[in-house]
Amino acid sequence: MTDREPAPIIPPKPQLSPRKLRRERGKAERQRRAELSRLQRAERNGELHFDAETGTVYHGHRVVAAEDLRAAFDEDPELEPIRRNHRRWHRLSLALVAGLLIVVTVLAILVWRGVIVLPVATPTAAKTEFCPSGSFEYPANISVSVNVFNSTMRTGLAATLASELKKRGYRVLKVADGKVSTSAPGVIVSGSAGQAAAFNLQRNLPGLEYRHDDRTDNTVDVYLAAAFDGATPANKVDRNPGKLICAAASPKAAGN
Repeated sequence: MTDREPAPIIPPKPQLSPRKLRRERGKAERQRRAELSRLQRAERNGELHFDAETGTVYHGHRVVAAEDLRAAFDEDPELEPIRRNHRRWHRLSLALVAGLLIVVTVLAILVWRGVIVLPVATPTAAKTEFCPSGSFEYPANISVSVNVFNSTMRTGLAATLASELKKRGYRVLKVADGKVSTSAPGVIVSGSAGQAAAFNLQRNLPGLEYRHDDRTDNTVDVYLAAAFDGATPANKVDRNPGKLICAAASPKAAGN
């Protein structure tokens, strides 16, 4: 029997200086805090994994195992036809909505490009039997507010006249299509407050008849007919006092 070799003598670790001891303790504390922070962060994000049986309560919540989930979400053969019909109707509804959106988009593009013209109410020069008998002074063009309507098939007729009136100082409010029935070059319409302004325009637009309506403001409507041939040159406009020429002067100038 041989004698065992004596165990090696391990010298004790040298005692750390107070400075190194504080450093080691600080390092250990930082590691502990980092590990604690990591565990808390993993718990908040649901990253903690542990083995637990069904029914285990963890932090006040009951643990559900994979077997429970499979049992809860197993397909029921009796419910499959209902689910299939639901999916079919869902796909059909989505297809109908998509088709409706496509149709609406195409119609909007066609309307925007002018291929389809939506029906809009167009103003009409009304019939009147009233004709002012008094004489009017010629007011300044800048005091006249006028709407210009094109009742012909000539594109841009109202816009051209509106541009000319603006050059002469008139305040043009609206330029659009309108309707008028007359054999004259056009019709001028106003209420009682706008009769002087209508007289002014009649001197600038030769041959237009005057018609009265019941508006209370001083605006004037100008309806251009097929016989309209342009305004009187600005330097040749008669600015002397005078009377309005009414639709009654032309038997064929009946309004709509």
